[in-house]
Amino acid sequence: MSVDYKQRYVMRNDVLINIGTFLARRWSGKPNTIVTLKDGAIPFVNIQNFTISLPSLNYYLGTEFQKYRQWRAALWYESMRIAHSTKVLSYDLAFGFILNTLESKRIEILGLGEWEGMENEVIFNEGISWLSRPLLNALYGKQKIIEAFSQYLLTGYIKGELFGGELERVHNAVDFANAVVKDALYNNRSTDWIEQQVPQIIKLLQINPLITIPLIAPRSRIGLSLSQSDLMKQVERIVKTKNKEKDGQIVKSIVDGAQLLKEFESLARESKRSESKGYASLEEFGLSAPDSLAVDERAIYDNDLITRLKAAVRYWKSGWIEMHDERGDDLDTDAVLESQPKPFFTDFKLSVKTKIALLLDHSSSIEDEEIEYKKATIALCESLKFLGVSFAVYAFSTKERKVKCWIIKRPEEKWSTINARNLAQIKASGGTPLAEIYNLLLPVMKMFRPDILITLTDGEPADYGAVRSAVTSYKMMGIRMVGIGLGKNVDSAVNIGQNLKGLEFEKTLAVSRLQDIPRKVLSLLQI
Repeated sequence: MSVDYKQRYVMRNDVLINIGTFLARRWSGKPNTIVTLKDGAIPFVNIQNFTISLPSLNYYLGTEFQKYRQWRAALWYESMRIAHSTKVLSYDLAFGFILNTLESKRIEILGLGEWEGMENEVIFNEGISWLSRPLLNALYGKQKIIEAFSQYLLTGYIKGELFGGELERVHNAVDFANAVVKDALYNNRSTDWIEQQVPQIIKLLQINPLITIPLIAPRSRIGLSLSQSDLMKQVERIVKTKNKEKDGQIVKSIVDGAQLLKEFESLARESKRSESKGYASLEEFGLSAPDSLAVDERAIYDNDLITRLKAAVRYWKSGWIEMHDERGDDLDTDAVLESQPKPFFTDFKLSVKTKIALLLDHSSSIEDEEIEYKKATIALCESLKFLGVSFAVYAFSTKERKVKCWIIKRPEEKWSTINARNLAQIKASGGTPLAEIYNLLLPVMKMFRPDILITLTDGEPADYGAVRSAVTSYKMMGIRMVGIGLGKNVDSAVNIGQNLKGLEFEKTLAVSRLQDIPRKVLSLLQI
């Protein structure tokens, strides 16, 4: 029995982030573009740091496939802002709302000139968005005028009715706005120039530039139902407005979205595979995946530390080191090789078969050095990936007065930026309920069967006896239990290390510099 992905399947946020980041970087031309999910918020972009914030699929209406198409179209528009705009203002105030509306029209035209394949998706998005647009008859005052301006400028028509002076004001403002966009496109003018024209539009609309614009999510406007026939009619109307042939097959093709169906099905299957690899089951055991992916992971990437650590790992892995200097002996390799019966250089590559599980203490005591702590963790994970080590990463903290064991990286996953983003979401808080966390992880460790479980902590556990009992249980499964104590100075590190020895870990280490954590962990692989 085949699965109807268009109707039934739910996309995982991590899969959505991965495809979104890939597309945004390709569309915007900026390789550092980051995509984050922020529930309940409208799509928005920070031009300065190339960060696109989008709601999850639940923000939109329709089937899962239709929701994905709307989400993808929103991503394209924000990517075009990165590519073609120099400024994006808040939608909350009339001035920013009008500037962003003008820019939406300009960057759509510029974007379609480069990405012609998005035309059908733009039409579909306009059609389905129109169904969730508010009826002007239900609005009052300045909000009604601004909504009418936005509808008329972007589509060429309005939803509902305007009378008398209101209609004339909107027509005059839209005529002027269209002229501004046309001038900007023809003369290659920037966002700053367009911004200078906004006061004239405000004057024509006779509104206050600082009035607040309430923004309502599509789902709250028309409920959960979506008529396919209404969508077909609206798309047909848009196709006709854009001077295209009024062909029923064209309209049906746009509504069906056949060109994107394979992409969506592939992502849906990836979500399904993720669940079958343990995403759902781990959460059933009481572990938690971060429920938001809004925090950017770039702040916890220390590229210098990662590079230095990889260089050390490369030397250790190969067993020799190549040095470049201005002086030294020359070696005629051809002559040497010809004089020998066979080549005598052997590049021995070390293969690391050890499986590792990392447990990270994110109690409130690390709050002051949380960023540096995460940087060291990221550098360690990048090095483990470089070595080809199979590893899993978990963290614990307290959220809403409940102990949480967070899934950062599952054993089956390849380390990627999505795992780093998971780590970035975890906020240091609460105490050190180590025994409770070990008990939560026990069934997961029975499945993964790591060779080593490494616990990084800077505090004393709440119950020493319970921790010793849990450590013993793990050792009986053949798992080497290693504790690494994190101290703010040498004396503190020594004290924490002594405390860990009393918990019956097989090996304990102590560090006073967070940058030493990756090397300490990697040293365990050489034993």
